[in-house]
Amino acid sequence: MSFRSIHVGLKTIAILIAAGLAVAQATSAQYQQQPQQQQPQPQPQQQQPTPAPSGKAAPLSAPQAPAEAPKIDPEEEKAYKAFVDANAPQQADARIKLGEQFVAKYPKSKYAEQVYARLMQDYLDKQQFDKMYDAADKALALNPDNVTVLVIEGWVIPHNYNPDDPDAEKRLNQAEVFEKHAIDVISKLTKPANLTDEQFAKAKDLALSQAHSGLGLIYFRRQDFANSVTELQAGEKIAATPDPTDFYVMGVELQALKRFSEAADAYQKCAQIPGGLADRCKSKIDEAKKQASAQPAAPKP
Repeated sequence: MSFRSIHVGLKTIAILIAAGLAVAQATSAQYQQQPQQQQPQPQPQQQQPTPAPSGKAAPLSAPQAPAEAPKIDPEEEKAYKAFVDANAPQQADARIKLGEQFVAKYPKSKYAEQVYARLMQDYLDKQQFDKMYDAADKALALNPDNVTVLVIEGWVIPHNYNPDDPDAEKRLNQAEVFEKHAIDVISKLTKPANLTDEQFAKAKDLALSQAHSGLGLIYFRRQDFANSVTELQAGEKIAATPDPTDFYVMGVELQALKRFSEAADAYQKCAQIPGGLADRCKSKIDEAKKQASAQPAAPKP
């Protein structure tokens, strides 16, 4: 069974953005620090003269001056502050306009990644998916390890899947790369100083659960049901807020795999979560139970 589209849980995504932001910021900080580690500031007092060829005087060279600190543009800082301050839900249109103006005027700004990541969220809230993908891709071009962007874009692609789109398979492949990379990055994160151990663990679990959910939907779209069930179950084990869509998809897949008792359990969990899928899942519970009862008993070993 396949669907053209599955409802995008905007509330779930909004929660991920808020809680996962700390993980993304920690990742961003680590990513931005790498060039500094690779290029330490010169220390003239420790420099040794360049060895001279035999019989020749060593050349003289002036000590290198420390690298200049980046210049601060007051207008850029003011524009970014205006963007950040427009953080109320009812200011979404104004924030989008400010963000678009900012990246157009300051494409190489140190704030560009954060602006694109927030624009991604705002475009998603408005279900402007083409713009969402574009902003996400630009954020990842600046920081390929931005966990929040990786997880969300990889999650939205299979939820917004259209098999008639000529780029549908290409998008699924891209989403799979995003989610797998996000899982790898999360496993290597170190706790930032401004988070407690509990906060950091919750933020990582939230991002991980959404990444596994995204992978599960990707495999579902490919009708790779066994791998999809494995990923969806992995995500639900650590999810703070279970996703009824994941339970429903698991039920459909487990029925196709003739694992009827497990399918009934998945539908039961889905039915217990208020929302648009609850009634549909309730109607599927008895069907799966009847299939389980009619299934021949497994032969004794």
